[in-house]
Amino acid sequence: MSLIAAVRNDSSSDVLTSLQAVCDSQGLVDLSARLADLADFVKWDMSALEEAIQSLPAGESVVHKSAHHLLETAGKRLRPMCVVLASRLGNGLDDRTRDFGVAVELVHCATLLHDDVVDLGDQRRGEPAARTLYGNAASIFAGDWLLVDALRRVRAAEMPDVLVRLLDIIDEMIFAEAIQLENRGRIDARMQTYMQVVEGKTAALFRWAMFAGARAGGLPGDACKALEEYGMHLGVAFQLVDDYLDYAGEGSTIGKSPFADLREGKMTHPVIVALERDPSLRPVLEELVAGPAAAIPEGPRLRLLEALEQTGALEVTRELAIGKAEAACSALAGLPEGRARDALFTVARATVRRES
Repeated sequence: MSLIAAVRNDSSSDVLTSLQAVCDSQGLVDLSARLADLADFVKWDMSALEEAIQSLPAGESVVHKSAHHLLETAGKRLRPMCVVLASRLGNGLDDRTRDFGVAVELVHCATLLHDDVVDLGDQRRGEPAARTLYGNAASIFAGDWLLVDALRRVRAAEMPDVLVRLLDIIDEMIFAEAIQLENRGRIDARMQTYMQVVEGKTAALFRWAMFAGARAGGLPGDACKALEEYGMHLGVAFQLVDDYLDYAGEGSTIGKSPFADLREGKMTHPVIVALERDPSLRPVLEELVAGPAAAIPEGPRLRLLEALEQTGALEVTRELAIGKAEAACSALAGLPEGRARDALFTVARATVRRES
C-alpha cells in the first residue's frame, strides 16, 4: 500500500471525522475544532502506522484470511493513536514508536478474534465476524498469529521494560477474562467485580499504549507514570461508553447487535446500576441471561429498557464515563503544555461523545 493510499484509507481519520460530526450536531464547536486539529496533527504518523498494519503477510491460508478480514475492517485505531501522541510529548515517531503502535493494535485484534469465538459473536465492526466466514479454529489461530507478531515487534525494539510490561498486561487481560468467564450467566451485580474486569480487560492495554509511546519518545519515569494513569482512566471511559451504547445505540452504527453483552451473559454498568436501584429487575435479568443467545424475548427486553430509563441507569453510566475522561485529563497536569498534550485532552473528551 502506498503512503497516499494509506492516508486515503486511514480509519482513524474516518473516526475523527465521524466524531466531529457528532460534536457539530451537539453544538460542541470548540471540541469539533480540536478534533480537526488532532486529525491534522496525527495524519502522517497514523498513515505510517496503517501502512505497517496492512503490510502484514497475507497468505491463502484461512488463518491469514481470518486475521486480515478483521485488520482490513475499519477500526478506531485509538490505541495506536495513544502510542503516537504519548511519543509526541517526547521525541516523536520513529521505528520503535511505529512498531509499538502496530503491536498494540495487533494485540487488540487478537483479543477480538478470540472473544468472538468464546462469545459466539456473529458481527464485528458492522461486518460478519471472521469466525462466521472462516471458522472458529481459524479465528483462534489468527489471534495467536497476531499476538506472536506483536511480541516479536516489541522484542525487536530492544527495550526490555516495554516487553516485560506488555507480558504483564497480557497476563492482566487473561485474568480479567477468567473472572468474566467464571461469572458468565450469573447475575453478579458487584460493581467492584465489574471494575476489576474493565480495568484488566480494556483499560490495561490503553495503559500499555501510553507507556510504550512515552518510553519510545524518551520521556522520564514520572511522565510515563502520568501517561499510564491517563490510559487507565481513558480505557475505563471507553468501556463505559460501549456499555451505554449497547442499549442506547443503533446496531447499524455501533457495529454489533443490540443487547450483545447481555446475550453473552455479561453484566455491564447500566444493568448493574438499574438492578441496584430496582431489585425487582432480577427475575427479568435471570430470564434474559438464561435464554438462548440468538434471541431476546420481547417482554423481558422491554421491561429492561423501561427499567434502564426509569432508574436513570444510562445517564449514570454516561456521566461516569465523562468523569473518567476528565480524570484522564487531570493526570496530564504535570506534563509540558503543547499540541501533543492538547491532543490527548481532545481524545479523552471526544471518546465519551462517540456514537459507535
